[in-house]
Amino acid sequence: MAQPLPFVLDVPAEVENADLDPSPCDESEVHDSFHRLIQEQSLRAAQEGLELQERQAAATAAGSGSQNLLGPEGPVVHSTATLQILASMPSRTIGRSRGAIISQYYNRTAQRRWRRGSSRPLLGDLVPSARPSLRLRDLEVDSSAQEEEEKRSLLVQELQGLSGTQRDQLLRGMPLSLAEKRSLREKSRAPRGRRGRTGISACCGQLGDSFILAWHSLGLALLAGLQALVPWRDALKQIGGQFGSSVLCYFLFLKTLLGLNLLLLPLLLGLLVGVQAAFPPPPAATSTFTGLELLTGGGRFTHTLMYYGYYSNATLNQPCEAPGDAGQCAPRAGSLPYNMPLAYLFTMGAAFFVTCITLVYSMSRSFGESYRVGSTSGVHALTVFCSWDHKVTQRRASRLQHDTLRTRLKELLAEWQLRQSPRSTCGKLRRTCVLGLVWLLCLGATLGCCVAVLVFSEAQTWVAEDQEVALLALPLVVSLLNLGASYLFRGLAALERLDSPLLEVYVAVCRNLILKMTVLGILCYHWLGRRVPTLQGRCWENFVGQELYRFIVTDLAFTLLDSLLGELVWRLISEKRLSRRKPEFDIARNVLDLIYGQTLIWLGVLFSPLLPAVQVLKLLLLFYVKKASLLANCQAPRRPWLACRMNTVFCTLLCFPSFLGAAIFLCYAVWQVRPSGTCGPFRTLASMYEAGTVWVHHLERAGPGVSWLPWAHRYLVENTSFLFLLSALLLAVIYLNIQVVKGQRKVICLLKEQIFNEGEDKIFLINKLHSIYEKKERRAAGAEEPVSPGPLPVARATPAGMASVS
Repeated sequence: MAQPLPFVLDVPAEVENADLDPSPCDESEVHDSFHRLIQEQSLRAAQEGLELQERQAAATAAGSGSQNLLGPEGPVVHSTATLQILASMPSRTIGRSRGAIISQYYNRTAQRRWRRGSSRPLLGDLVPSARPSLRLRDLEVDSSAQEEEEKRSLLVQELQGLSGTQRDQLLRGMPLSLAEKRSLREKSRAPRGRRGRTGISACCGQLGDSFILAWHSLGLALLAGLQALVPWRDALKQIGGQFGSSVLCYFLFLKTLLGLNLLLLPLLLGLLVGVQAAFPPPPAATSTFTGLELLTGGGRFTHTLMYYGYYSNATLNQPCEAPGDAGQCAPRAGSLPYNMPLAYLFTMGAAFFVTCITLVYSMSRSFGESYRVGSTSGVHALTVFCSWDHKVTQRRASRLQHDTLRTRLKELLAEWQLRQSPRSTCGKLRRTCVLGLVWLLCLGATLGCCVAVLVFSEAQTWVAEDQEVALLALPLVVSLLNLGASYLFRGLAALERLDSPLLEVYVAVCRNLILKMTVLGILCYHWLGRRVPTLQGRCWENFVGQELYRFIVTDLAFTLLDSLLGELVWRLISEKRLSRRKPEFDIARNVLDLIYGQTLIWLGVLFSPLLPAVQVLKLLLLFYVKKASLLANCQAPRRPWLACRMNTVFCTLLCFPSFLGAAIFLCYAVWQVRPSGTCGPFRTLASMYEAGTVWVHHLERAGPGVSWLPWAHRYLVENTSFLFLLSALLLAVIYLNIQVVKGQRKVICLLKEQIFNEGEDKIFLINKLHSIYEKKERRAAGAEEPVSPGPLPVARATPAGMASVS
């Protein structure tokens, strides 16, 4: 049998800065040390034969003449020289043996002691040690457990001579498991503490250690508390593990909408609502609170900070120095007046600008994450071998991670299976006909809903403003039509029988989006085109704000009823009557409900600045209700599918049809519609946009110190060329980002192809190496065989005229 070979890892020490500790994370030194070690030991193994000579003798006795090359037919069998060279490859040895790692760091600490004047022999002079374990099982020559324990004890002795900081730094850089590092740290601390502390110093040291441990525990507790404050962290993991990435996309999208509304709230509260609350207008006559205001938004809520009409058109915080002509107040020198009309206009503009930037950034980042990698092929092995988090120690967390990996593998395999089963030509033609028929039915249903909304809104045009219960009819009809049409679309989608669940969701999203955006367009025409002329002399902005509040509340009520009753009833019918499993979660309808609700918020924020706060409460309630309904009434998709790009699609739909439509609606209201003359900050102006023009005129008369502000307003705000330039710049940035992502995808594809070619090159070189050594072995075997008499050589002529012997 082979004898263990002593070795010494020679890690080069730094000449300069000898008093500083060498970095234990220097990968190049570790790689070179291991490489030299394996080369030296491979030569020794070749000289002594080790176990390879026994295998060769056994193979020769068995009559194995030739060895196969690399190929898919069977196992790979190489010659001894080939196996030795393969064993010398760094990828077969690095990070595979704890004994080699411990030996290397022992030698490093011993060399530092030698530089400081202390002498201690290297590990190779004390005990014989084997090289690191090889990935090839036939060449594995590991050290015994006793030798490894001796090396561990020597390393512990070296660590005890270091300071605490140096010891922690060295242990942190060792490529060992956490359990090994903890064991080495405990063994290296205990003897030093018993040897160096006595009496008062030991007591003080224990107190100091206790204080440090308590402080460290407090820091870990605070860190865990901060992680627990992340919204729905554990709940999202649970949903992703049980229902897959497709259902998880809905809750992630809901979390995104919550972040957008929380981003708007500080801006509106700090610059608009808080200032007006600090300087309230004279109180108006209010009615008593009946509770119906929570549904209608009127009554007691009308003359509050909730709506546009409560805000003043005066300049706030303008102290008077002395009364001027006609009893007007002359501003005091050095005062900072707050122009409420201008603040209202610019706050709304800033809120939409921040929202636009956030949406574009979120969409760009999501697009880059979803489409950067060209395909999902080849990720099965990565998911199996590289997805487990080995730091997980709790049973519940490990179970959750196990469910997540299992669902992920189901999705990957389902996507792979879908690509492997193409349809025939007749099947494709039949599916196209069914798709066309279903689309005609869906578009007809959408047209019928839009006509119904238009007719009913015309009937509601002449309803008095104070008839709040009657005004609830239009939101109820719209919400009922949206819910009924979505169920109709889902029933028609069952006739299509699409192969891809992802395509199913995309088609359902398109149908629901067409319905909801068309209905919102009709409602916008109803509010600004039909209701505003009938409300002249009254505060029509308050009416529009209350209408949008009623739509939001009604949409929430129908969503809760559908989740608590509709999904529950459908589950009972499926389980009891139809003998089926639980129904699946309707991703398309629920996502479009979120987009519809957020569009209502953007449409109404100009007329009701506190609507984002209402939306925050609504989203919080929706999350917990939807989660409870999902866990109780729904099952995981029967056909798992990978939803790696759904978040990108949802952000795109939120940005372009939803946000862009709301921005156009508000721009029309600001530039074209005349404000009410009885309420609001723009009551004396022909349009809301004139607030900026009036402010510029005041600045022109203020003096030359602020003359640049009128110039900036004239050339940057009023001039349309600058707006077109900004739009072109934004589109150019989006285009460049798309091109960069496309370029990155192309580069990744080229790198993948290069990696594949590198693997082929290695196979080719190994085959060549194997054939060369096989020829040498055959020649050596032929030279050792006795020469038997044979026929005399015959000379013959070659084409070049040379004589050859055969």
